[in-house]
Amino acid sequence: MKIILASNSPRRRELLSGLGFEYEVRTIPGLDESYPAGLSMEEIPQHISRKKAAAYSLNEDELLITADTIVYCKGEVLGKPVDEADACRMLRQLNGCTHQVVTGVTLKTREQVRTFSCTTQVTFAELSDEEIAYYVQHYAPYDKAGAYGVQEWIGFVGVTRLEGSYFNVMGLPVQRLYTELKKMNAI
Repeated sequence: MKIILASNSPRRRELLSGLGFEYEVRTIPGLDESYPAGLSMEEIPQHISRKKAAAYSLNEDELLITADTIVYCKGEVLGKPVDEADACRMLRQLNGCTHQVVTGVTLKTREQVRTFSCTTQVTFAELSDEEIAYYVQHYAPYDKAGAYGVQEWIGFVGVTRLEGSYFNVMGLPVQRLYTELKKMNAI
């Protein structure tokens, strides 16, 4: 099948490329990423990834991959920060505690739709306000849920423990994706 990645994320492209597949990137700008109240932390990114997938029409030989990642900490969903102050606020909230990173993935063909999620527990060290400001100013994490990239400086100095998929924290649980693609006979 011809694989279509519906994502602007350079990290998702890098991770999917690591699986050795040929694929095409196809995106629709401005898709609605809202979700109804009352969903669990696993259901939120699943709902959004299904919503993204529903916006695409596919040819008979195509398989679409959509994904959405959230950071969940102390009962709050941390999406992408809107500005520097919001990014610093999010990182102070993550400071010194364990949070969950949940990615929902939807695989869609003309005949079937399969959605799953992957959760990773991430523990942060206590970082100073100066360290948080340094990261935000030098790495501008405005396109990242929770205002951080685990593969960047803050991951090197701040992540003390990770339980689950490292690649999920980057935005795509590639091992699980590979398994699901095999189940669909797509690879």
